[in-house]
Amino acid sequence: MNLTIGKLRRIQHCATDDGFFVIMALDHRNNLRRALNPTHPEAVGYGDMVAFKRDVVRALAPASSAVLLDPEFGAAQSVAAGALPGCTGLIVAVEATGYTDEPTARRSEVLPGWSVGKIARMGASGVKLLLYYHPEAHNAAQQEALVDEVAAACRAYDMPLFLEPLSFAIDPGKKRLSSAEKRAVVVETARRFTGRGIDVLKAEFPLDVEEEPDEAVWADACRELNEASRTPWVLLSAGVSFDVFARQTEIVCRSGASGVMAGRAVWQEATDLRGDARSGFLHKTAVDRMNRLKAIIAEHGTPFTRDYPPSDDAIGETWYTDYQSGLAGS
Repeated sequence: MNLTIGKLRRIQHCATDDGFFVIMALDHRNNLRRALNPTHPEAVGYGDMVAFKRDVVRALAPASSAVLLDPEFGAAQSVAAGALPGCTGLIVAVEATGYTDEPTARRSEVLPGWSVGKIARMGASGVKLLLYYHPEAHNAAQQEALVDEVAAACRAYDMPLFLEPLSFAIDPGKKRLSSAEKRAVVVETARRFTGRGIDVLKAEFPLDVEEEPDEAVWADACRELNEASRTPWVLLSAGVSFDVFARQTEIVCRSGASGVMAGRAVWQEATDLRGDARSGFLHKTAVDRMNRLKAIIAEHGTPFTRDYPPSDDAIGETWYTDYQSGLAGS
């Protein structure tokens, strides 16, 4: 697959020099409120959210190739505060938190007042869209149309699109998919969307590790996911413990993944800490975790250049006269 120069440059900004993604994820909103105050999440105000995200970014961004933040509490605030180094990539979520409609047909939406164009204008390196998706849900086509809409906007602004599909049960009698069902859904979702204008897939681990403890089965499922994906892919942490996530990271990287977007597995204990205790945990334990993931990825991962290989003859002498990002007047 080919990328425009704009998309390629921004993906490079989100990766290590060797082409791996070691991305710290902190685009959490409602679930972060619940973590900061489980009894009264509604009492967690704007300032509390901004302060926590600023603390995490300040500690972990230097150990990350990029950070994933939300527009409401994290992205602009971290830039303005100087918490995010200029050499670290910035990926910004475009979606509203949570979902609408019933739990068996979850619908994602772009955050009102926000857009791909605004993400580009603020200087970000990429766009992330979280998509609740089940191939057999009655609103699957509607969700696919949302991806097409966001992908078209990303093409217009030369912004790489990181897609994060989250599976769910469509049987009202089930709270979650079985391990076998999750594997089928995650793999089929990768097959459907990685040929649909997205640039990097942020994938769930393709089975339930509590139900299926055999790591040989884990590896087989990850190889199937890799075969289905036509773009580079990374693993999300989904709130598992760090030790479990580190094991998952090695397995997905041995199977063809290009890295991770690591969230709660790295920083979740910090939500219970305040002041110096929080700072100490983030600057020592959480940084050590990111460095451990970086080492695993560097040893076992597949650079994104497998899917987007460099080409010495891709640019002609007058390339700039024909180059268009899709914007009027460009």
